[in-house]
Amino acid sequence: MIECAVWWATPLPADPEFLALLTSVEHGRFDAYRQEIDRRRFLTGRVLAKTIAGQRLGLEAGAVEFDATCDGCGKPHGAPRVPGAALALSISHSGDRIGVAFTEGAPVGLDVETANRTVEDSLIEYALNDTERESLAALSAEARSAAFFTFWTRKEALLKATGRGLRLPLQSITLSPAGEPARLLGSGEAALSPERTRMADLDPGEGYRAAVAVLTPDDIKVTEHTWQLP
Repeated sequence: MIECAVWWATPLPADPEFLALLTSVEHGRFDAYRQEIDRRRFLTGRVLAKTIAGQRLGLEAGAVEFDATCDGCGKPHGAPRVPGAALALSISHSGDRIGVAFTEGAPVGLDVETANRTVEDSLIEYALNDTERESLAALSAEARSAAFFTFWTRKEALLKATGRGLRLPLQSITLSPAGEPARLLGSGEAALSPERTRMADLDPGEGYRAAVAVLTPDDIKVTEHTWQLP
């Protein structure tokens, strides 16, 4: 059994005590965001991830350093990892939800999205294959949007777990219908196989959809927690 712990938080203020936990590279990324809310989401993701990672590793949050080098381009915007530690994590944020998922080393991907908006047909065509689109055909516009975001967060979680992101075509992945438990049914990519992939839908709160994916042949036990300042 693989345990996967997901922690949820809301955006922190950009106070000096939190900014002090960022490395110089992370400060560069923080400063590059134009919107204040985007800076706060990035900051919260790093503070939350370092706090929980530190607790799991027996370290102070300030002593936790991530390597976020992208495997594709070498820039520091890839999935964060703690060098030398048997710990895998994934950070995601949307709206007022920031989440971090942890496992003891099994590759993990987390995605959360605001889901209280209408979805354009062009986005459905882009993200879903023929089999998945058929499952939406008889739904009302509202139900179709809700189902789409279930598909979308599941697929994004899978892509994050592989570390390859959108370099994997979304339509190459076939998932269980939105009304059924999350499962990978088929994949055109060697990086993903139903036998070695486990998934779960999450509960980030009203107006949001979220999912987590773990690359393992073992069953997973997912727990969700709300993080608040002491």
